[in-house]
Formats: sequence, structure tokens, C-alpha cells
Amino acid sequence: MYSLGEVADRLGLRFTGDASRPLKGLAPLASAGPEQLSFLASDAYLQALRTTSAGAVILSPAHAAECPSDYLETENPYLAFAHATRLFVEPRSGGVHPSAAVADTATVDASALINAGAVVEEGAFVGARSVIGPGAVVCRGVRVGDDCVVQANAVLGADGFGFARGAEGWVQVQSLGGLVLGNFVAIGAGATVDRGTLDDTVIEDGVIIDDQVHIGHNCRIGENTAIAGCTGIAGSTVIGANCTLAGGVGVVGHVEICDNVHVTAMTLVTHSIREPGSYSSGTPVTDTELWRRNAVRFKQLDAMQGRLRTLEKRNDEGSDLP
Repeated sequence: MYSLGEVADRLGLRFTGDASRPLKGLAPLASAGPEQLSFLASDAYLQALRTTSAGAVILSPAHAAECPSDYLETENPYLAFAHATRLFVEPRSGGVHPSAAVADTATVDASALINAGAVVEEGAFVGARSVIGPGAVVCRGVRVGDDCVVQANAVLGADGFGFARGAEGWVQVQSLGGLVLGNFVAIGAGATVDRGTLDDTVIEDGVIIDDQVHIGHNCRIGENTAIAGCTGIAGSTVIGANCTLAGGVGVVGHVEICDNVHVTAMTLVTHSIREPGSYSSGTPVTDTELWRRNAVRFKQLDAMQGRLRTLEKRNDEGSDLP
């Protein structure tokens, strides 16, 4: 438990209200009680702010007059809320759960936490204060930096999807490279990051990866890039720093995405992106009958383009239009 004054001091925020007010936890505006801290990060919740019973609210100065409770002011309430969650989370101590399997040749920092059923294979390294979740696998030779969080059932360093076709079928290309995670990397539940074929797959500092994401062999993800759930990135892709890939994005292999690119949900990236900005593809949802009509028209686009070119040519030549 913290007092309002203590929370303000730890978050570095200016507050208005009773400095001794006790705050025992966090809650949404609509359900927060007088000993809970809440926040407002969107105008969509202004009505909830006006009627909240929260002991204190993190908000922007523009909304202070509408708050019936004590409050803390910041220009970025959501960021302050993120820092506040760290105050109320239960501290975790390092150690290896009895049901975890850690190879004799692996190196696990004494402050790291290896949860139940996790596997750390031969030659792997897990850095200081990093957490390997239940059932997660850190494969042979993988290096996990400091302050990383790997959620349940994630797999780091699986063999890449590399096969050569021969007369008798597919021949697997053995994955001889490794996987290196920087510091402060977050890997979501069920995510998979493959090791490299010859060179390493590299996930740089501060990268955050959501649940059910797949990153293929020999990829490189730049620092502070965020990748949302169900995204699939094929092998040998290079993604720059401070990028965001929204949910369900697909990226073909052997392309490069520069720094500061935002790719919207369900986009398919089929070529390199060399200029910062926002990129999209695909069609938004519509009713089925309209979608079917548009799908038919899409198939006719090539023929329509040919007819248009013919008309333009006739017009340029001064011919009469049909």
C-alpha cells in the first residue's frame, strides 16, 4: 500500500488532494473504490471519470476540472499508469522451479526465475532478472538478455523452416545459427522465434512481442519495435527500430522495413519498405453481398484496364470514341 503522496513521488507527478490518502491497488474508473488508483487515457471514458469513486485518478491537466477525486497530472496518463502498475505487482524472486529442466551446461543468473515446466537446453544463457514462464522452452545455445520476460509456452530457438526439395522429397536444412535476445525484451505466450541457419536470429533491446507471433530464422528485429498478436514474419526479414506491426500482419521473407514504420492490422508486406510512415493493405469488412459483387469486379480489373488503355490511345490519336 502507498499513500497518494508516495505514488506521486515515485511517478514524478504533481498531485492535488490528500497526500496521506491510502491507495492499495489499481482499478478501472467505473469500478474503482476510495482506496484504489485509476487513470483516464481516452475521452471515451469521460463520463466514467465524472462519476468515479476512485481515491485518485491519473489524468491530463485538461481533464482535471472534471475529476471528482484526488488526481495526479501528466501529459501521458497511459505511460504513467504503466509505471504505476509496477508499484502494485507482487515482487518475484529468482530461482528454478523443481519441475523445470535446466541443462548442466546452461547458464542461468541467480536472479532469474525459471517457472514450472520450463526447459533451458544445453549451452543456453538466461540473464539477470529475466523470467522464463511455465512450459516455455529456451533451446540450445539461445541467449536471453537481462530483464526479459518470456511468457508461458513460448519457444525460443526452434529450428527454422528450411527445406530443400530433392528427388525423394524434402531435405531439412539444419539450423546451425543461434538466437540472441537483448535486454528488456518481452515475448508473449505461445510465440515462437526460430534460430538462424548459419548466422543468428537477433531480437534487439526493448522489443515487445505479443502472443502467438512467429518470427522465422535469420530475422533481425530492431530495438523498441512492437509486434502484435498472430503476426507472422518469414525468414531473413530485417525490421528496423521503433516500428509497430499490428495484429495479424504477414511479412514475406528477405525484405527490409526501415525504422519508424507502422503496419496496420492484417496487412501483407510483400516488398521492402524504405520510408518511415504508416502502411496498409487488404479490404475492410463489409456485408457479404457487397463483398461478392466487389470480388467479381476485382477479377474484371485487368480486362477493364486493357479497355481503358485502348480508349486512351484512340483519344491521343484523335480517333472517334466508340
